[in-house]
Amino acid sequence: MPTLTLPPFYPILDAAAVERAGLDTLEAVQGLVDAGARIVQFRWKGPYTRRAYETALAVGEIVRQAGALYVINDRTDIALLAGADGVHVGQTDLPPQAVRSMVGEKLFVGLSTHNEAQLRAAAAEPIDCVALGPIFGTASKENPDPEVGVDELRRLAQLAARPLIAIGGVTLETAPAVLDAGASCCAVISDWMRGDWRGRSRAWAQL
Repeated sequence: MPTLTLPPFYPILDAAAVERAGLDTLEAVQGLVDAGARIVQFRWKGPYTRRAYETALAVGEIVRQAGALYVINDRTDIALLAGADGVHVGQTDLPPQAVRSMVGEKLFVGLSTHNEAQLRAAAAEPIDCVALGPIFGTASKENPDPEVGVDELRRLAQLAARPLIAIGGVTLETAPAVLDAGASCCAVISDWMRGDWRGRSRAWAQL
C-alpha cells in the first residue's frame, strides 16, 4: 500500500455526539463533505445493532460519492462489510497484526496511542497511520488518558514513522499550533459541530 496522505481536517462522525448536538447523522455527514472534508471516520460506541450497521453503510455511501476517504472506528468486520477505505483501532481493540491479517492491503489501518511507550511500540506494527492524544482535555471519553499537550506533541512527533493524527480537544483555534508541532492532521469529534456547524466545518476544511 502506498504511503498514506491525510488532509489536515479529519472529522469523526461520532453517533452519540451528533445526537447530543441535535443533528441528523446523514445530514451531518453530507454537510461535512459538502464543506470540503476529504476524510470521515464513523464512530459508533456500543452494540453494533442492525441500525448501527445500516447507518454505517449509509454514511459510507455519502462519503464515497463525494470522493472522500471513509474510515470505520474499532470494527474491522464492519469496515470490510461497509466497503470502507480504512479502519482505526484502539489499544483495547483487535491488535493491529490481527487487523492486517483480516484486511490485507484492502484497507489502511490506524492505531490510537496515548503516550511515548505506546507510540514507540506502534512503530513495529503493520499500520499506516498513528493517532496520539488526548492533546487537550476532552469530553468525548468517560475516562480519558492524561493530556499530551502541544510541547510533548512536538517532541513525540519526531518518533512517529507514519502520518500522525492529533486527537482530543483540538479546536479550530488551536489547530494551527497542533499542526505546527508536527501533527499531520487533527481528528475532530465535537468542535466542527459548535455554533454554525456548516460554517465551522467549512473553516476546518480550509485549513
